[in-house]
Amino acid sequence: MSPPTHFKLNTGAQIPAVGLGTWKSEPGEVRKAVSFALKDGYRHIDAALIYGNENEVGQGIKDSGVPREQIFVTSKLWNTHQPNVKEGLQKSLDALGLDYLDLYLIHWPVRLVPNDTSDTLPTNPDGSRAVDRSWDQSETWRQMEEVYREGKVRAIGVANWSIPYLEELSKKWTVVPAVNQVELHPFLPQHELREYCAKHGILLEAYSPLGSTGAPLMSDPDIRQIAEKNDVSAATILLSYHVSKGVVVIPKSVTEKRISSNKETVTLSKEDLAVLDELAAKGKAKRINTPLFGWDLGFADWYGSVRSK
Repeated sequence: MSPPTHFKLNTGAQIPAVGLGTWKSEPGEVRKAVSFALKDGYRHIDAALIYGNENEVGQGIKDSGVPREQIFVTSKLWNTHQPNVKEGLQKSLDALGLDYLDLYLIHWPVRLVPNDTSDTLPTNPDGSRAVDRSWDQSETWRQMEEVYREGKVRAIGVANWSIPYLEELSKKWTVVPAVNQVELHPFLPQHELREYCAKHGILLEAYSPLGSTGAPLMSDPDIRQIAEKNDVSAATILLSYHVSKGVVVIPKSVTEKRISSNKETVTLSKEDLAVLDELAAKGKAKRINTPLFGWDLGFADWYGSVRSK
């Protein structure tokens, strides 16, 4: 049985199971990467205002010649725009050269307050991030629901949200988030979050599925053994891990060969999935992306509980 190519959102829309991530894609590279990916068969592009490359992403979409209606495009509301969702959304639409987004996410459950140090990553005099911890995330979500109803975005969701934040938001939402995009891989399987999101009809999306510098996922002996068993690469196993579990995956690359190979997935056995699911609890737990404002967002408790097992 072939792996699924699409999943259904709680809006009824279809989202491609594999998309092209654009985080850390350098200027001068991402335009070509997006164009190539779309010509090569991708139909899902993941972007964000804070990545600083949405203008090139939009140019790549245009260069590809693929009709807009055939492409699923995601962007994210940056933390400094939480009090004004429409303004943040319009910045992304203008940069991408699009009239609407297929999915718009709140990038983090935290508001940053722009000041003289920066419009995007402001700091306090002591060097810490300028965070407004009194900000009510339900107000941001209310505005997200508003742009959703206006039709400028066809689905709304969140990114980097742990269960405590989702629980709090659930007291106020009238539109359930369609997606929660989080760091997800065998060293960070987030089993409890998976169960919570599945219960509420929220689709998970995995970023950093292959890890990065300092995360030896690709060279892990257990992962490599499963790759040899299935006669595929370790990268294919890591991507297939998510798709096999009903999770969207968005690997990033600007290399044509890797872009092509990253869209290939295989069906993994229950035994293989069980091995991958247990790696973190066996002492390999590792988070790759923890920004200065992120360690207190509900991740520390999870990380500590896994490492203590």
